[in-house]
Amino acid sequence: MKKLFDELSYEVSKRATKKYSTSFSFGILALKPSIRPAIYAIYGYVRLADEIVDSFHGYDKEKLLNRLKIETNIALEEKISLNPILQSFQETVHKYQIDRTLIDRFLHSMEMDLQKMDYNSDLYNEYIYGSAEVVGLMCLQVFTEGNKEKYEELKSYAMKLGSAFQKVNFLRDLKDDYQILGRTYFPNINICVFDNAVKCQIEKEIETEFTEALNGIKKLPNSSMFGVYLAYKYYLSLFEKIKNTSSQEILKNRIRIPNSQKAFVALKSYLRYKAAFL
Repeated sequence: MKKLFDELSYEVSKRATKKYSTSFSFGILALKPSIRPAIYAIYGYVRLADEIVDSFHGYDKEKLLNRLKIETNIALEEKISLNPILQSFQETVHKYQIDRTLIDRFLHSMEMDLQKMDYNSDLYNEYIYGSAEVVGLMCLQVFTEGNKEKYEELKSYAMKLGSAFQKVNFLRDLKDDYQILGRTYFPNINICVFDNAVKCQIEKEIETEFTEALNGIKKLPNSSMFGVYLAYKYYLSLFEKIKNTSSQEILKNRIRIPNSQKAFVALKSYLRYKAAFL
């Protein structure tokens, strides 16, 4: 029965999410149960593409990513895939009428990761839009459940949140991105002279986006508001730790938030939420 395969497909995407991100997993658990599978499906698909460009060293990454792109198009056209992650993703795309151009832009940013690039402001914004902002927009189409007016109202906020998350990731992963993958995303910055002044400039940009994004979170439907707020608080706690870490330390170590602290953030966030903090 196809129903069993569908259940398996969503379960694989759920397991992938939990394996790669405890922060997003906790956030998804705070969503209304009926929309959780769709968000797992989106994250699972995004993670699959990201793994190709970030982790599959020694393999032909370009060939693998191109194959994923072809298989994605086939799955969307035929409404079926033998790849469980693609199967749950294509079902989610059709159920929530996710814009195909968002998927194309995401895959384009993944292709950018396969090239040695010196990022200027335009390329930096192009990459962030495709790698993070469109993912926020895919999730927003699930959150608004077909309400186009609500989607348009919240669109800019979802993009700001995705951008803030991505830039925090850039700072967190600065060491590995540069030393292992040979990437530096921040435009016009020489990693050899990355200092606290440069770091502070980037942080101000992120702070502005977090502030704007929170205004949008307050306008989300009740089915998704707390889950998104929780993910926001997780990333905000990571951002605060990064702010309190010197530029030289960031270049040496990947900054992390232990699960015990995440649990504390979750409890504190829930109490604030229930007290009508939002």
